[in-house]
Amino acid sequence: MDFFSILTLLGGLAMFLYGMQVMGDGLEKLSGGKLEKILENLSSNRLKAVLVGAAVTAVIQSSSATTVMVVGFVNSGIMHLSQAVGFIMGANIGTTITAWILSLAGIESSNFFVKLLNPSSFSPILALIGVIFIVFLHDEKKKDIGNIMVGFAVLMFGMNTMSSAVKPLAQVPEFTNILLKFSNPVLGVLAGALLTAVIQSSSASVGILQALCVTGAVQYGTALPIIMGQNIGTCITAMLSSVGATKNAKRAAVVHLYFNIVGTIAFMGVFYLLNTFLHFSFINDVAGPAGIAVIHSAFNVIATVVLLPFGDVLVKMACATIRDTKEEKAISEEDQEFMILESRFLSNPGIAIEQSKTAAKKMAEQSQNALKLSFGLLDTFQEENAFRVEKIEAKVDRYEDELGTYLIKLNQKELSVEDSHSLSIMLHCIGDFERISDHALSIMKSAKEMWEKNAVFSPQAVKELHVMEKAVVDIVDKAYAVFANQDIQLAEEIEPLEEVIDELSRELKRRHVNRLRAGECTIEMGFILSDVTTSLERIADHCSNIGVCVTQVREDLYDTHSHLDTVKNAPGEHFHHELEVARVNYMLP
Repeated sequence: MDFFSILTLLGGLAMFLYGMQVMGDGLEKLSGGKLEKILENLSSNRLKAVLVGAAVTAVIQSSSATTVMVVGFVNSGIMHLSQAVGFIMGANIGTTITAWILSLAGIESSNFFVKLLNPSSFSPILALIGVIFIVFLHDEKKKDIGNIMVGFAVLMFGMNTMSSAVKPLAQVPEFTNILLKFSNPVLGVLAGALLTAVIQSSSASVGILQALCVTGAVQYGTALPIIMGQNIGTCITAMLSSVGATKNAKRAAVVHLYFNIVGTIAFMGVFYLLNTFLHFSFINDVAGPAGIAVIHSAFNVIATVVLLPFGDVLVKMACATIRDTKEEKAISEEDQEFMILESRFLSNPGIAIEQSKTAAKKMAEQSQNALKLSFGLLDTFQEENAFRVEKIEAKVDRYEDELGTYLIKLNQKELSVEDSHSLSIMLHCIGDFERISDHALSIMKSAKEMWEKNAVFSPQAVKELHVMEKAVVDIVDKAYAVFANQDIQLAEEIEPLEEVIDELSRELKRRHVNRLRAGECTIEMGFILSDVTTSLERIADHCSNIGVCVTQVREDLYDTHSHLDTVKNAPGEHFHHELEVARVNYMLP
């Protein structure tokens, strides 16, 4: 094997790893975070967790990616440590699908249809179709499918290149002698673990081993411990991911490590013990790609079946390894709430978008709660509820900071069109949520001022204010529903209602002036009423912004002011109809 053969080998390895990366990214992007949400939602049953973990990993082609996601879920408090065990075991099974796909390269036949099953035969066709999808089609999902096809073709080309480069090694006795040393279980496990730790992919390292099989120098006795070691080496990604995470997240990574170590020791212990008495003849047989896939799958399935009932034991072992220190401060409930914005999810934009949506909805709910509490304070002031409004407003402020920073980081990633739309909506709307909570705080302060001065609105002013409050509550409910569901049709009901709230604000102020002239009210109460109605009007404006934002993004419009001008200055029949309905529904007494 000369220098140029080594270059060919390295080039083939590079294409193999790149193809796997492209294919995995394409599959993950196509899923749009849906597969990851399934991981989150189906965590109650451990057997279900195994099946789902296997399925998700088979789709995204990476047990490391699945395990990192699980570590993120545990870190953010979405998933308990005991729930993570099943997914981790399932991920190990799912990752074996790659070895089975690569094993198809060993198919040899003169039959046209059988020959077509060989990836080297159909991968050029996939590459051509994939390039057509990427270059000539504009649909984002079809482009993702094209990337998957091209990624698979590059992967197979790299695999074939590696196989061609190592074929001459069959004639090199030194190479055979080196491989024979790896038949030593300890050395084989260490070699497999080291290789996988370096490239951070057990699928890739198994693929390299399958490529080496073409030399005819890889025996099952050599391949077995290397495969065992590869399963241990893949744990490095989750271990690195857990650095700086919570104790439970670190424990999730350790569970993954212990599962593979215990599984390897048990599997190899039983195998070599039986071999002592039964003398398995196949150990000295030359291993093929399909045989490697069988060993890889058999180990992970058997290890899962045997160790699944002992999942709690693995958890206890992890807890014993990663202990809670007395000095360590407990994470507050509020801090735990914000950990949903897991930085580890940024490498998986689909799930990061879903987590951001969840956080944005919580922010909206908190803002809504603050507003409704402040309305109650205008009727009956309670210091406890006033304090709650302050706390909620502070939390909403924090949501804006944390979510805004997270979304900006996420915006730098490659997103699907749908995810990009969702991100734009969130970036524009979180500021409105925060401002609504600010106005809720202002209303609370007005209520407090009235309480401290022992002042009250006139009975007529109270009735009028209740009508406006009801209108504002309804527009807030509509705006938040529009945001949560990205409902363009419901958004059409916001602008007419906002117009009516503006009219109510002007009318309330006019009526107050009349009462002031009649001596039925004071100037001081007029100032407070003006502050409250102004806040209510501003809240309606922010609801309008939310409705417009969702509409313009979903319809790919980007000129907000132009859109509003069109709605208000050139309204259609629907706008006029909704406007008249709103005027009737919110008529002042």
